[in-house]
Formats: sequence, C-alpha cells, structure tokens
Amino acid sequence: MIGSKLYARWMYRWETALTTMDSNRIIRPVEWGFDWLRDFAPSAGLAGGEAEMLDLNDFILRHRTEFFAYQTPRDFELEERHPQLFPTNVRPKTLQQDARLRKQAAEGRMSKAQFLRFTSPVSTPYPENDRVNARWFPAPAGRKRGKSKQAIIVMPQWNADAFSHNALCSLFNRFGVSALRLSKPYHDIRRPAELARADYAVSANIGRTIASCRQAVIDIRCCVDWLQQQGYEQFGVLGTSLGSCYAFLAAAMDSRIRVTAFNHASMSFGDVVWTGQSTRHIRAAFEAIGMTHQRLRDVWAAISPSHYMDLFARDPRKILMIHAKYDLTFLEEYSLQVIENFRRRGVDFVSRVLPCGHYTTGETPYKFMGGWYIGSFVYSAFKQ
Repeated sequence: MIGSKLYARWMYRWETALTTMDSNRIIRPVEWGFDWLRDFAPSAGLAGGEAEMLDLNDFILRHRTEFFAYQTPRDFELEERHPQLFPTNVRPKTLQQDARLRKQAAEGRMSKAQFLRFTSPVSTPYPENDRVNARWFPAPAGRKRGKSKQAIIVMPQWNADAFSHNALCSLFNRFGVSALRLSKPYHDIRRPAELARADYAVSANIGRTIASCRQAVIDIRCCVDWLQQQGYEQFGVLGTSLGSCYAFLAAAMDSRIRVTAFNHASMSFGDVVWTGQSTRHIRAAFEAIGMTHQRLRDVWAAISPSHYMDLFARDPRKILMIHAKYDLTFLEEYSLQVIENFRRRGVDFVSRVLPCGHYTTGETPYKFMGGWYIGSFVYSAFKQ
C-alpha cells in the first residue's frame, strides 16, 4: 500500500512536470463562435448568447446525420515531399530536432514520403487548414496477398507534431495493414501561420471548436472514401486523446469503420477541458465569465461521445479502450464512464490500463506497453 502511494505521487509529479513544461499556451477570450456554424444553421446566434448556443447544440444533435453529411472530394491526390516536424512547443530539444530534420532534407539525406491531399468538404477562413493532409503508409504488397485489403486511419493527440504515431503506422504495415496518419484540423501543415500551437482545434471559441470537430470527423470519412477507391474493404480508426473523440464520432456516423482503438477517452468534451491539466488556460477563460463545469458540458454536447453512443453501439465492432491510471488530462473516472456505458449496452470491447499518466504515455517504458496493446489488438481484430 505504501509503495503504491509513493508510486502514485511520483507519477503525478512527473505528469505535472510534463504538462507545465510548455510556455506558449495562451488564454484567449471566450467567443460564442456562431459564425463558424452558419452554413449548417444560418439563423444561429442572431441574438447571441449562451441560451442560443444551447439551442444550437440541441439542433445539431437532432440533426446529427445532416451535421456530419458531406460530398466526397473529387481532388484526391498523392503528393511526395520531405516530412517536416511542425513543432508545437519551443523546448530546445524539439527545436534542435526540427533543425536537424530540415538540414537532412536540404542535403538530400532524407527520403520523401507520400501524403494524401484533398480539399475538406468543411471550409474555414484558412486555406491551409482546408487542404487535408494524411501521410500514407501502404502495407507491402506481399503482406496483403490472399486477404482483404485492410487499412486504418490514425488520429494522434491534440498538438501532436507531424511525426507523432508514425511508428505505429509502420508497425501496422508489418501486419499487412495500410495506414493513413491524418493531420487533424489546424495541426502541422494545416496550421495557420498566425499560430504556434493548434489552438483553434480546442479553444474558448465554442463554435469554432465544434466546427473543428465536425471537420475532423468528415475528413476521416473522406479518407475512408479514398481507401475504398483504392480497393480497400476493411477499415479501422485509432484515436489518441482529442483524436479519440474525433475517431469515436466518425465511427458512430460511419458503419464502414469496424475496428476502433481509443487511447484515452471521455463521454463529455466539456469534462476534459474543465478538469484537464493541459487545458487549464481554456478553463481560466471560461471561469472569467462565470461559466460553470455543467454549462461547459452543455455548450459542447454536440461533440460529446455520450450523445453518439447509440449510433456507435448499433454495429458490431472490434473495440479497444486504453486509459491511464494516473491521467491528469483525461481523468480515469471519465474513461471508466465510457467502459461502463459499453457494458450497459452490451458492447463487446477490450480494456487495457497503463500504469502512468496522459503525457507519460509517450515516455519509456509506457509507450512500448501502449504500442504493444494497440499493435496486438489491431493485428488480432483485422485477422478476425
């Protein structure tokens, strides 16, 4: 018992040190952001205010299918270029890595990679954000011989750099599964020049955050469309942290996605923003105007998995749920709520627990444990 308490205190200290390391988080003013959703609800927010935003969330949830509807892009293309890091922090180690990669590319010591590019069906004021980017990791032809063509779409965490989760994609290739590592809205090459971080994906602008989630979900579905055009027949999605929310909603809205892996999850978008260490600056903005935890849950109901659980549970799937015992960003209680909802609905799933926190999931040895859980699950799920 004493040992477990000491371990917990050590882990919480380590986790806190990692979440407070970045100095470029900005407290932005609260905005309702109705203008970001006018294409779906033209009259939204004409009066402006919290009551109107609550009504808009109710409207979106009553029309979920229409909200996430789209036309398949006609400009899919594979682009070859040198990979870039697109760092989101100013730590010396990260900046050195970025400089080293740029030098390797300039000197011709780095191989080019393939990226799927297309225009997102959801448009924003930022052309760079609307040009979707997904690094393509096709499985070697020999490993796909004699079986259905299988592919998984990978959605890394919030503020991930462009190299995050690439190792997992290479691992999937070893199993004969191709992978598309999708850049989320406002991330890496899609990030507007005015930003140092992917702040517009999650921020105190309520409508823009909803619109970003909508764009991410539709972009995932567009990637499935492209994969189908390439002859793929079985599809999966892996989401980590914010990516898990996007992945869950995409699977709920698209019955083609039958293999799902969620690395940190929650039933409510607002819960994570209000209680998470890495979103303290966003909570501070809401507290300044008197927003409460419950009201934040309500104004982001339209992008909370709890309101899509019925759609997600309607189709048989292979499901992996990973959560961290000492998570200070996605509190363990929120992941347990997802697990309880799966059980109550009779959803078949696999649950794995990491003895670490949210950020420490990416540290040794926990990243290898998580990689093993994800890799073995994806291999088994597609094999079945």
